[in-house]
Amino acid sequence: MAARRPRSASEPDCDDDSYEVLDLTEYARRHHWWNRVFGRNSGPIVEKYSVATQIVMGGVTGWCAGFLFQKVGKLAATAVGGGFLLLQIASHSGYVQVDWKRVEKDVNKAKRQIKKRANRAAPEINTLIEESTEFIKQNIVVSSGFVGGFLLGLAS
Repeated sequence: MAARRPRSASEPDCDDDSYEVLDLTEYARRHHWWNRVFGRNSGPIVEKYSVATQIVMGGVTGWCAGFLFQKVGKLAATAVGGGFLLLQIASHSGYVQVDWKRVEKDVNKAKRQIKKRANRAAPEINTLIEESTEFIKQNIVVSSGFVGGFLLGLAS
């Protein structure tokens, strides 16, 4: 950003306007915008890299993770759906006899066990969420690049 420097009376009048150059990079290094948003203790761990490098690193890793998530998700959905389809065909053809009362009993038992385990696991989940939030606060630039790359990876 350039600001017009006022001319003194002793300087001659000329067509060449002189401007004072303000260095905003130093100001930006000292006053991070995320400090105002997330607090003084937040800041990127990878601060030695430029913002562009951090965004590119986060974007590339996010794209790779999103692409793999998409491919593995499709594979898992295909396997589960195909298995269910084969089970239904085998049941309809008479190759398999399903005891639905026993299936219902086992599913209800599994639901009760999951509820018990979920109540015991709550403190660990809260700790994990707090640690993840702190990591994202400390690496806001890389994290935003990762999220953008992840969404692009899912879409590709």
